[in-house]
Amino acid sequence: MMEHKTWMQWAIELQSLAQAGLAYGKDSYDKERYIRIREISAEIISHMSDIPIDKVRNLFCNESGYQTPKIDTRAAIFQNGKILLVHENNGTWSLPGGWCDVDQSVASNVIKETREETGLHVSAERLIAIQDWRLHNVRNYVYGVIKIFVLCKSTGGSFAENIETTGIGYFNRDELPANLATEKTTAEQIQMCFDANYDNNWKTQFD
Repeated sequence: MMEHKTWMQWAIELQSLAQAGLAYGKDSYDKERYIRIREISAEIISHMSDIPIDKVRNLFCNESGYQTPKIDTRAAIFQNGKILLVHENNGTWSLPGGWCDVDQSVASNVIKETREETGLHVSAERLIAIQDWRLHNVRNYVYGVIKIFVLCKSTGGSFAENIETTGIGYFNRDELPANLATEKTTAEQIQMCFDANYDNNWKTQFD
């Protein structure tokens, strides 16, 4: 397991260096080398994960410019002391949210994602935490992710059928579902949201 993790880390670093070289390098011969380094990184990922090489290229080698983490926003919404979770298509549960679109702010994105996944209209009230996904979640991506948790207030609406979730539910902190989508939401992160909701002097946590 540790050897596998080390190889993946090397591949991610190679990809990052190659992408930066392609973005800022001037020499055409160097760019050819950077392209090959990026290809090698994709081959390592494919070999270590059994993911087809074409899929790795599409997911891992399709960006330009200096490589930066992706932003994931998550909404913590409470009702009668319970937190709202969405039921994913694969049968797991998570806080509503998703990737931050390029034309959205953190607040507007968490509002948009919540509406799309739950049918609820919310306002973004307080920033709970900014976390490095590598330190808290089960990892299933080969790039960095910064997770931003926002305490939100429901202002109306009801669940609407959509392509991402099959339902919603409210849960007490001691009755969380066992099948959480831990790459998106862990029990510890949900408990953190409970703590923030009950603490008017909560200080934003960050890695």
